[in-house]
Amino acid sequence: MRNKKTYSVLINFVLFFVLASFIVRVVLLITSFAKADITAFSILRIFGVGLLFDIGVASFFVLLYSIYLLLLPLKWSNSLFNKAITYTAFFLVTFIVLFSFFAEFTFWGEFESRFNFIAVDYLIYTYEVVNNINQSYPLPLLIGGMLAITLLVMWIFKKKKIFETSFTGKTKFINRLSVTVIIILIACFYTFKVENTIAEKSSNRYQNELSKAGIYSFISAFKHNELNYDEFYKLLNDKTAFSIIRSKLQDSSTTFLSNDLSIKRHIRNGGAMFKPNVIMITIESLSADFLGTFGNKEHITPVLDSLAKNSVLFTNMYATGTRTVRGMEALSLAIPPTPGSSIIRRDNNDNLFTVGYMFRQQGYETGFFYGGDGYFDNMNQFFGSNGYAVTDRSRNLLATDNFKAAHHIIPDSLVNFENAWGISDEDLYSAVIKDADEKFRDGKLFYDFIMTTSNHRPYTYPAGKINIPSGSGREGAVKYTDYAIGRFINKIKTKPWFKNTAIIFIADHCASSAGKNEIDIAKYHIPAIIYNLPNQAPLNIPGTCSQIDLYPTLFGLMNWEYNSNLFGNNVLSDKYQPRALLGTYQKLAYMKNDSIIILGPQQKVETFQYKRATNEQIAAKANEQLINEAIAYYQTAYHLFKNNGLKQ
Repeated sequence: MRNKKTYSVLINFVLFFVLASFIVRVVLLITSFAKADITAFSILRIFGVGLLFDIGVASFFVLLYSIYLLLLPLKWSNSLFNKAITYTAFFLVTFIVLFSFFAEFTFWGEFESRFNFIAVDYLIYTYEVVNNINQSYPLPLLIGGMLAITLLVMWIFKKKKIFETSFTGKTKFINRLSVTVIIILIACFYTFKVENTIAEKSSNRYQNELSKAGIYSFISAFKHNELNYDEFYKLLNDKTAFSIIRSKLQDSSTTFLSNDLSIKRHIRNGGAMFKPNVIMITIESLSADFLGTFGNKEHITPVLDSLAKNSVLFTNMYATGTRTVRGMEALSLAIPPTPGSSIIRRDNNDNLFTVGYMFRQQGYETGFFYGGDGYFDNMNQFFGSNGYAVTDRSRNLLATDNFKAAHHIIPDSLVNFENAWGISDEDLYSAVIKDADEKFRDGKLFYDFIMTTSNHRPYTYPAGKINIPSGSGREGAVKYTDYAIGRFINKIKTKPWFKNTAIIFIADHCASSAGKNEIDIAKYHIPAIIYNLPNQAPLNIPGTCSQIDLYPTLFGLMNWEYNSNLFGNNVLSDKYQPRALLGTYQKLAYMKNDSIIILGPQQKVETFQYKRATNEQIAAKANEQLINEAIAYYQTAYHLFKNNGLKQ
């Protein structure tokens, strides 16, 4: 009984945490019930595995307190010192727990997932995240509510005399030592033996996510920021892998420049080469199914739908990932996604063989434009260290010293609207037009990589522009994004440089990328439009392809002769085989025709047949050739980056 008395706060906190976590899991289950394919067995699994994780998280929370109780002299148990320490620690830990549970609800609402790499990134980039929360939710009321609930929990503990019981406990040192050792052993067991992946046993992604615990998932994501492909994934002999990839990149216009472990090659397209200016507008979270072109009936993208009819339109292009930095990686390096973080956020990512480098080789000025602070997600460092002049709304001026190219800050005079993530798309386009005017005046060709922010939570934009109120949801943000594009096109049509300027509209990734399957193919389908390309008639490209294929196809349409170190193909090539490469932070997928190969850690390989009409993945017999193709793409991409094979 004395053990129970001394440890009454600890024991009851554990019970409180497990109960609160159970309630969170129930609420998330209710919100996702239709997508989780719930059965009696899955219910048992979700809450059984969930309890396992909850006990682990609780052990981490009480570990320090158990050590404190071990070292606290018995004569101090009822002292003012112990009461101050206990009340303060209880208040802080309870507040953190409650706030984390609230954060889980909001994170699930946006990503339909427990905490993952995105949450880790959000912890690093606090300015954008705190302001996003403040603009999406009434932050003072939120914090006030969390404080009130925390005080309520403390009142209940005090009413039940749980604190009083603990302060009067007289547990001997040897017994306290036993309790502390047990808790330390439990925490060590979870640290070294219980991987977050044990929850990932169901074919239904929602069941897996519901089984997890948010804090445990966060710690797991923090630990596995980058995965070594060679250690965790199925491998081929390097020469075999590169031989397969070289065969996939070979066509009648291609000559490889070496016979070693390389994909560097010379490409000679027929016809007269021409060099228009190129502006690529990478649109935040623009799923293909937002467009009427792809069947949407809400009429929220009239401008893009009109442009699609008079442009080069890729009708079956797929993003490589579910994050902006993954889309930037694909559109700047044309490389399959490698496990862990995007190359944009990794070390040793300077002086790479980027699309911008290829444009500079042809005499272009290259620029990167972002409406927010490019310190976020390491954008400025990556683009600046790879030769792009950077234009953004930087607050972190010290970051500008880390790269070689020019850095321009969008002045307040061009800004009419700004939220947590950046200025409105209209204001961003004003900065782009101003820069293009200057380049044209100086007789320079230009290639610009634009990254928008308006189609992002909190979904706010200038009032009076469209018939959906600002901040009311994603549909309004999409419609404003489309409206801003229309304004941009109308403005540049009056410019002397317009006739010789191609404008690309493409998404970085889809909105709400979570689906029933961990890699849900339909959640990667994005629009891609090349508008106003000189001498180019409207063209629909129906073949399945990837973001990494955009520029090889554009260079083919412009009849360029150039050296390449890109993994992408010209989709209009005589030898192109339709395929897509896509992934999460750990799972890497290769889709060809109706077959899907998914590679995972522990050398795991899964094979599926894909039914496009119903977006179903059905387990299928392994096809050794396709498995080897999938391995070859990802293994060679990882090999080249880690061994400086992507350098200029």
